[in-house]
Amino acid sequence: MQKIFSTIKSTRPYLDYCIFGLILATAPWFVENTQWFLFAWITTISTFIVYAIACLGKNILMGYGGLASLGTAGFIGVGAYMSAILTIDLGWSFFPVFITTVLFTMLLGVIVGLLASRVEGFFLAIATLVIAEIFRTIFTQWEIFNGFRGRQVPRFPHLLGEGANESIAPGGLLYDSFLHGTLTRNQTYFLLIIFLVLAMMLTYRIFKSSTGRALSAMSGSQSAATAMGVNIFRYRILAFTIATGFAGASGALFMAFFTITMPDQWGLIISLFIFGAGVIGGLRSVAGTILGAAIVWLVPQLILVNLPVIGDINGMPFLFKGLMIIVVVLFSPAGLIYIFWKYWYKFTGLFRRKGGEA
Repeated sequence: MQKIFSTIKSTRPYLDYCIFGLILATAPWFVENTQWFLFAWITTISTFIVYAIACLGKNILMGYGGLASLGTAGFIGVGAYMSAILTIDLGWSFFPVFITTVLFTMLLGVIVGLLASRVEGFFLAIATLVIAEIFRTIFTQWEIFNGFRGRQVPRFPHLLGEGANESIAPGGLLYDSFLHGTLTRNQTYFLLIIFLVLAMMLTYRIFKSSTGRALSAMSGSQSAATAMGVNIFRYRILAFTIATGFAGASGALFMAFFTITMPDQWGLIISLFIFGAGVIGGLRSVAGTILGAAIVWLVPQLILVNLPVIGDINGMPFLFKGLMIIVVVLFSPAGLIYIFWKYWYKFTGLFRRKGGEA
């Protein structure tokens, strides 16, 4: 029996992530039953999902590795453009595009990690910001990226490619929408949710692995970590590789849903929002990262804009995000998720004590 309970406890986070994915999958259909509201909710939540995946990678780099970076947006842009080029110019279907994009951005992460191997703190943040701006300049100057007009794919993802399964399912809705490979907008939304849940599971697994422990030791004290046998150089490179892989996945999924990318989308603002999401929600926590991303991308668009007076203020989303970062840094530096868990344990502790007295 003890073994069963131990198994349930170890798999509980994965079950929680699946429940969260189910909530995201059903949430848009509980709002006002009009086509416009459904479209707006799915678009807003898809934006949150795409950037939440990048935030998870940033959490591994900054929360556990202790490495500051302001170049996340540049790698998301690389993922988006790479996805567009492979889809339009080479005619690849979604899964080969996604895998190739992630591997390519991970390779870039290795290169950036090598270049930044001797840079720390503020200087590392500036170095990664410069690298992201280099990417953005390349997007505007190289002909393959189509300058300021950007690149656009003409459809939602083809999972298996054109006519890949004609012999398996000759006709019918299943063939037209899934086996043939062409997804609708709503089906692409569900695909994004699946990838978010998988990213949360992978991040949690990394946190609990020897890699997570080594990164945590490195972030606490590099001298102590070295004394314990942690190869600082190796794990710095690994942290950058994982984080850029998550950013590349985010870019590929962005292109899959929004189908268009332009250079101006991948500037400093997005990197700061991703940084802010980690600070607001709480670093070193999967739930905290998702909470921070929700506050940054969902709350302003779904709640604040509908409030009287407040919703009419120009630039309210930017003002709200800035104020949240200031408030959290001043009153809860660990992030909002730890305030939630603190009061949750107090609340559940009342019932535990009552049960013990009974």
